[in-house]
Amino acid sequence: MAKTMAKLQARARKTSRKKAVGAKPKARPKQTFNVSHFRAEDFRADGLRSYAKYRDLGMSKATNGLLQAHVIRLVPPCDPAVVSKRHFHDVDVQMIYVLKGWIKSEFEGQGEVTMREGAAWLQPPRIKHTVLDYSDDCELLEIILPAEFKTVELE
Repeated sequence: MAKTMAKLQARARKTSRKKAVGAKPKARPKQTFNVSHFRAEDFRADGLRSYAKYRDLGMSKATNGLLQAHVIRLVPPCDPAVVSKRHFHDVDVQMIYVLKGWIKSEFEGQGEVTMREGAAWLQPPRIKHTVLDYSDDCELLEIILPAEFKTVELE
């Protein structure tokens, strides 16, 4: 029995190696080198939310839409009547990192969570969430795939 299992496992490894060697790599969008140096005047209020200013890092153009990266500077003071709208993002990947300050949000199935400077989190695709509060100095780095996506407000 042990010899039979060993033979089956060896055959499976051989087959998967053949598939890996013969497989053609998936075509990727053409990417270009990109650098984004900090300039305070690059923060724009024409983004997704009225209570935030966005500094686009140029990654969408550099990756032909593969991903979007921006720094979000939340505008003080936090007004729960404006920010606390339940929504989700129709994305493949959404990762956020707190550069400064803190942000408190509520996530479907997770409850309330406060992320402070240095915290990072992954929001699974279409997870319903609500921003509850943030510090006056809150800044976030957000990376999203793909670059173009829909935000759906639920309230």
